[in-house]
Amino acid sequence: MAVKNSHYLLLLDMTFKSIISKFIIFTVVLFSVFYIFNFVTDKKDALANINNKQIVEVFKTPSCGCCYGYVLFLEEEKFKVKQTDMRSLHTIKQKYNIPVEMQSCHTTIMGKYFIEGHVPFEAVEKLLKEQPDIDGIALPGMPIGTPGMPGDKDEPYVIYQLKDGKSSVFMTI
Repeated sequence: MAVKNSHYLLLLDMTFKSIISKFIIFTVVLFSVFYIFNFVTDKKDALANINNKQIVEVFKTPSCGCCYGYVLFLEEEKFKVKQTDMRSLHTIKQKYNIPVEMQSCHTTIMGKYFIEGHVPFEAVEKLLKEQPDIDGIALPGMPIGTPGMPGDKDEPYVIYQLKDGKSSVFMTI
């Protein structure tokens, strides 16, 4: 009888270990699926923001033709553009802490970022895709050949990233 009981105990112990092993494997798989799903949906949401385009607001002066050219450029890229004409853009530049040396003729607000000047789409796309911890990007001045500006590109465009009024190179096109 003692042998029979020890056989049952051994069988019960093996069944218990099997159940514990299956539970551990199930738990690991469940957490893995959750982690992967979470990672994939975050990336998918970021890409959806690029593909679905968003409403953007361009602050400009009413008489600036190149600013209107940039609005048309954004609309060609399938953004919904709200134009806000102002006599002076000083308050917008000040609000977003854009230093004088980084300023251009218009400021675009796109989600949580500002885009200062005639920034090419490659830089805008990179900004929206990577979502860096910055305030915005800027292409100072009004370089020839940029979106909204006449002429052909005659030198590389250096786009800067700004955080708290301090700038560093974001990318060169």
